[in-house]
Amino acid sequence: MKLRASSAPRCIPSRDNGFMTDAQNGPLRVGKLPPDLLGQLLEQANIGDPSVILGPRMGEDAALIDSGGENYLVVSSDPITFAAEQLGWYAVHVNANDIAATGGTPRWMVMTVILPDGSPPQLAKDIMRQTLDACAEIGVTLVGGHTEVTYGIDRPIAIGTMIGEVARGKQTPTSGVQEGDAIVLSKGVGIEGTAILAIEVADRLRAAGVSDETIRHGADFLHDPGISVVHDSHIALKTVPIHAMHDPTEGGIATALHEMADASDVGLDIDADAMEAMTSPEATEICRALSVDPLGLIAAGGLLLAVAPDDATAVIAALEGASIRATQIGLAVPRPQGVNVPRFARDELARVLST
Repeated sequence: MKLRASSAPRCIPSRDNGFMTDAQNGPLRVGKLPPDLLGQLLEQANIGDPSVILGPRMGEDAALIDSGGENYLVVSSDPITFAAEQLGWYAVHVNANDIAATGGTPRWMVMTVILPDGSPPQLAKDIMRQTLDACAEIGVTLVGGHTEVTYGIDRPIAIGTMIGEVARGKQTPTSGVQEGDAIVLSKGVGIEGTAILAIEVADRLRAAGVSDETIRHGADFLHDPGISVVHDSHIALKTVPIHAMHDPTEGGIATALHEMADASDVGLDIDADAMEAMTSPEATEICRALSVDPLGLIAAGGLLLAVAPDDATAVIAALEGASIRATQIGLAVPRPQGVNVPRFARDELARVLST
């Protein structure tokens, strides 16, 4: 597959593009911590325990721990703060994605749920039911957690910790990309963000001329094509050797690609046409109505994979054979060539929801 290099990434201009320059002293805004600040924090986590195979690093989806058995433990944690509907279901799948993107199988879940003061008891019951249903979908056992009602918040928040297993030597960290690798994307661009926008700002979309049908289809993206990448990962791992995988979340596909490149010390040549083709009509219309760049929109549901160039066709065929859309979107190149997609100071969803 011949990819066209993009001299100018296709991006809707945004006042938020570009990282904050005063991460230590400037006010923090909704979304991920600025990478320079996060990097400073992670540098303080000196790991002296030899059983920690992969500790806290920029861009990595999960930690790896050698517990002495034939498998490594894979551990990750993620909060759900942008979405209130289906909170328990959402938290399970988002946390399981991190395990899957590291090459592992999610097994055990610990969940903390924080409810606003005055919440009805039914809300706690609903979240528990959603959590157990989602765990059953992917073979995960809920093993513990914490619940609390507190002041100062206006919506429920869930923080999940997922534990999984991966065979020794079969892990697929973000940092595993090699020069020359083909970069493959499953499902599409901005899946999660499209769904959240369709749910949370439906009235704004209607006012901007987006049809009810498009809004309904966009909201359904949580389930079709879906935000889980557990199945995507499982199919890819069975098909060809996978050098690296990454679960794109806040900051969108663009941020995830930069994280892969930074962690692996490579550049990435991304084909703008391929990225546009992987952006659904619903995502395109909803993003255009809100002046959102889909490349910077929270993107769970897509899975980024790095494979040897000769293996790209096989892994794409395997995914598409399972009715999972996939295509090659780029190549790993020498580090000095950089990454030809924009950086985002914060997720486009956070920008929209804060206005």
